[in-house]
Amino acid sequence: MKPFLRQQLERTLTRLSELDFLLSREDIMGDMAQYRTLAREHADVTALASRYTRWQQCERDLADAQALLADADMAELAQEEIATAEADRARLEAELQRLLLPKDPDDARPAFIEIRAGTGGDESALFAGDLLRMYTRHAEQQGWQKEIISESPSELGGYKEVVLRLAGENVYGAVRFESGGHRVQRVPATETQGRIHTSACTVAVMPEPDEAEAVKLNPADLRIDTFRASGAGGQHINKTDSAVRVVHLPTGIVAECQDGRSQHSNKAKALQVLQARIQEKERSERAAKEAALRKGLIGSGDRSDRIRTYNFPQGRLTDHRINLTLYKLLAIMEGDLGDVLTALQSARAAEQLAALESGAEG
Repeated sequence: MKPFLRQQLERTLTRLSELDFLLSREDIMGDMAQYRTLAREHADVTALASRYTRWQQCERDLADAQALLADADMAELAQEEIATAEADRARLEAELQRLLLPKDPDDARPAFIEIRAGTGGDESALFAGDLLRMYTRHAEQQGWQKEIISESPSELGGYKEVVLRLAGENVYGAVRFESGGHRVQRVPATETQGRIHTSACTVAVMPEPDEAEAVKLNPADLRIDTFRASGAGGQHINKTDSAVRVVHLPTGIVAECQDGRSQHSNKAKALQVLQARIQEKERSERAAKEAALRKGLIGSGDRSDRIRTYNFPQGRLTDHRINLTLYKLLAIMEGDLGDVLTALQSARAAEQLAALESGAEG
């Protein structure tokens, strides 16, 4: 194990003793917010400490087994014990590295996925519909809840813009690296010459704000408009001004919702999306500043970053950030995103580990 990792883990054992003391104090229950914060940290630190203790035991078992190699009668048994101890040690070390990485508290939050058609006209709108289907199918496979918050359908099918909400275990952490420019290369259904066209969509992934942490919106900064919803929905949706559009005047950021049956529920959902967009704007500005100092592999999640190409003639998906190429495009478009998302998370973990190591050396 690298020395800087061992130093981090030794500090973890010290911190566990501190947390045990703090949580044993009689006055701790007087401040429930502090108690919950300490209890969450205690759970995380305990998970690290227990694995580190097992890793140390593996080290001792390995040393004992290697000492037995000198005894000819015990050499075969010793070799088996060495193989087992080395495998356990490697597994525990990988788990410890993962647990030591900085956690983003937003990773556990639900997520809004905003898909906008870009260059390519009708074909881009159709691709936006394909991306919506891809994320929706993936959500179904993961057992996540899904809900369309707002949509602006295109005349020939697909969407000019659509916002999808996903809720479930660790949703934002799973899909956060989908933000950026998505490019498609294929022969459109309207193309008579069989020529391949290139079009693009942009995707923005935003964590749903925690009500306690959410940006506090000043009502004076908001303009709220109601309008008649468009699209399918029967007589009710067309007869009432139930759709809501909210404009944040200082930033010009807009959010709307027309999916719910009541103006009240649409307003609440539109405000949630607005808050998410405002927080995302602040987050992306911070990320851009950080990226200027240290160019991360995954990038800043800016819409202008072209992150991925979907090449239908070759059945190929390429993620340009991590040089990942997969030849199973049709399966991916049906929601089989696991390999892509896992590869992005692994790349991010490697970045974080390198940053930890360079920080420890500095």
